Amino acid sequence: MAKKMKKRKTSDSGLPVFQIKITLQGIEPLIWRRIQVKDCTLDKLHEHIQTAMGWTNSHLHHFRINDQLYGDPMLMEENFEDRGYEDSTTTKLSDVLPESGKRFRFKYEYDFGDSWEHEILVEGSLPAEKGTRYPLCVEGERACPPEDVGGSYGYQEYLEALADPNHERHEELMEWGGPFDPEKFNAQAASKRMRQGLPEPEDDDWI
Repeated sequence: MAKKMKKRKTSDSGLPVFQIKITLQGIEPLIWRRIQVKDCTLDKLHEHIQTAMGWTNSHLHHFRINDQLYGDPMLMEENFEDRGYEDSTTTKLSDVLPESGKRFRFKYEYDFGDSWEHEILVEGSLPAEKGTRYPLCVEGERACPPEDVGGSYGYQEYLEALADPNHERHEELMEWGGPFDPEKFNAQAASKRMRQGLPEPEDDDWI
């Protein structure tokens, strides 16, 4: 069970740890993760989201917070100024959270082609526990969809095709991705990925 949250503040044990629930939008049953991270830039939070969810960092991303976009100026250089982006590599999580410490929601989009929208809910903060390594994935449910599967609609077709040997795309998709268990998730494995950091992009060309 998730720990009871407290208002954001410092303590004798040092800076707080933020507890965040990440929920992938447009898919039922829900695919979600609950993580605990120390204060960091939005760029680092992107890394935590990617590794906790199980994405491969192969596509572009941005955050939308109170109608303001945040992105990496190097990756988004073609439209960084035109779309009025703020720099996610210098903006900290604590910079965008309300001073009240109340729960706060914003959006994270990954892969502008498949358009994987995530709701990011900052549930609150708690003191870092002595001896606990952060970042940490506390809990979650269900596997992350494969990359390049075609967004939420493509993912639904993908699951239907895998489950039905008579589906016209069953053999094709089995050869493309192999067996896939949509219910598979392990919080310890997610925590390990988070501590290892981002994988290298699968392709040189970001799309």
